[in-house]
Amino acid sequence: MLPFEFIVEGPPVSLQTKNRARLQAWKAKVNAAATSALANGTVAITDEVTFKVTYYYEGDSPDADNIIKPMQDALVGVVYVDDDQVVETSARKRNINGAYKIKGASPVIIEGFLNGVDFLHIKVEEFQHNQELD
Repeated sequence: MLPFEFIVEGPPVSLQTKNRARLQAWKAKVNAAATSALANGTVAITDEVTFKVTYYYEGDSPDADNIIKPMQDALVGVVYVDDDQVVETSARKRNINGAYKIKGASPVIIEGFLNGVDFLHIKVEEFQHNQELD
């Protein structure tokens, strides 16, 4: 199953929002996008993982660090059993109108750009423990 990647049209909802209904709706949207991208019969894994997200946006955007947790929570029971399996995270923001050199781009991220709207590219990979601290 890993690596697993999918896109969700944005904008994302920050963990710090006071609108709890909006936050729950966002989590449901992420959950549905992940479920839709998975092959039928795929079960949640129990391995440690790395969670990576890039938000391609136009206009204003929330802080990158505040958008991670709701998406990680949304993948519980779909991609992994519990979000404590996420041992490494990466969050980036990039203006969708920027000029990019994309080497070896997956069809998933290309689909995001072709849609022409704000989107998040989410990738979950097996955690590779290399015994080094940086």
